[in-house]
Amino acid sequence: MEPMTAEQAAEAAKGLTFEQVWAILIKTDARLEETLEETAKQLRKSQEETARQLRETQEETARQLRESQKRTEKIVGDLSKNLGGLGNSLGRFTETMFSTELWKKFNELGYNFTKQGPNTKFMRYGQVLAEVDFILENGEYAMPIEIETELSALDVNDHLECIEKIRQYMDERGDMRILVGAVAGGIISDDVAKYAHKRGLFVIT
Repeated sequence: MEPMTAEQAAEAAKGLTFEQVWAILIKTDARLEETLEETAKQLRKSQEETARQLRETQEETARQLRESQKRTEKIVGDLSKNLGGLGNSLGRFTETMFSTELWKKFNELGYNFTKQGPNTKFMRYGQVLAEVDFILENGEYAMPIEIETELSALDVNDHLECIEKIRQYMDERGDMRILVGAVAGGIISDDVAKYAHKRGLFVIT
């Protein structure tokens, strides 16, 4: 039963006693209160359902994002590992390729080296002072060589610093041999080659 308007209530109240009108008003008020409570109940239920769906959506989105991030991290990790392995393989190949020819090339230039060694470390008090990819030696000369897959000007500068440390190492031990530096690379630009020559290094390509 729908609540009555004020006009309807006034019309209905004609010929009724005060007690009867009061009883009708109380009954109407009770029904109105029930309607409001039911409406509020349905509204709360709707809000709870909406909140639940929102939580589920957020949780699913977060789960998908976590899974996507894990997959991405795995792909990046695998790619880095593969690229790192490829770089190491190229580096070892380049060093091997040059090491078999360096002795011959410099002996043709009259150096007559009698000793060669790869990955040579110069130690001081248990610490590595300098390290070179390859070294050629005889009684008169020592030639530390830096070998790179693609030689850069930075590699040239690093090798020059390394040569200075080796010179200190030799001086401390009374080794008066002439120290001659060289760089080698599978790829060397003209500018880098000119820079290395200008700094006094042999360049082997």
